[in-house]
Amino acid sequence: MPAPALSVKDLALSSGGRQLVHPLTFSVAAGERVALLGASGSGKSLTASALAGSLPEGISAGGTITFGAGPGKGRAALIRQDPATALNPLVPVGRQLAIPLRSAGYSRSAAKAEAARLLERAGIGDPSLFLPRYTGQLSGGQLQRVCIALALACGAPVLVADEPTTALDAVTQNTVLETLRMWSTEGRSLLFITHDLAAAASICTRALVMEAGRIVEQAPMADLLRNPCHPYTVRLVQAASGAMEPLAAARSTDGSGARSATAAAAA
Repeated sequence: MPAPALSVKDLALSSGGRQLVHPLTFSVAAGERVALLGASGSGKSLTASALAGSLPEGISAGGTITFGAGPGKGRAALIRQDPATALNPLVPVGRQLAIPLRSAGYSRSAAKAEAARLLERAGIGDPSLFLPRYTGQLSGGQLQRVCIALALACGAPVLVADEPTTALDAVTQNTVLETLRMWSTEGRSLLFITHDLAAAASICTRALVMEAGRIVEQAPMADLLRNPCHPYTVRLVQAASGAMEPLAAARSTDGSGARSATAAAAA
């Protein structure tokens, strides 16, 4: 079998002797879209930062993170919850997109053309108009799509999207979700981190449920929605029951694989 695009084994995070994330073990296959679900404070964002190699100062990490066939750091592109913090407000969007492209060997003109193509792929209409703009001239949804384009420009095989639809209106949220769904083309993988089960169900085929720094349940998304096992998962599904349309769509999604409801590790 091919190696997973992302493999995490016994990832543990702590600060000042306090355990924030208990040992986590999971994997994401090439081209797979997996949701990491949980409320604020469950450890989702810290896990995202660890996968992207950008943990805050003072956080200690243990365990192994492997991308593809070998270990490494920083081989996942990260979309942060607040996209403005990931972009430089003093540098035009086009120049920021060009940085990883130029590093990959693109000429100046080719990088500009590719940046425009990536913006369009991320859902930005008339991308040539956005290249000279600064982040302060963009809406929240536009900033998210620029961050997705930047992730594409980095060429990373894995995208970790940390609450990318928070505070977006419904129309913009749907556009961003469609762009994230598109990420899995060409064998790329997505780890979609969110507290919004309805949003996750609309694009992901498998889910990991996190509570108090532990993975308490994991299953194909359709199974999770039909028959949640852990009490916390039951509450998540009940809370999302009003969003019937995305949940119904998820139930018809192909969620192949055996069901598992288990903690990733003991305390």
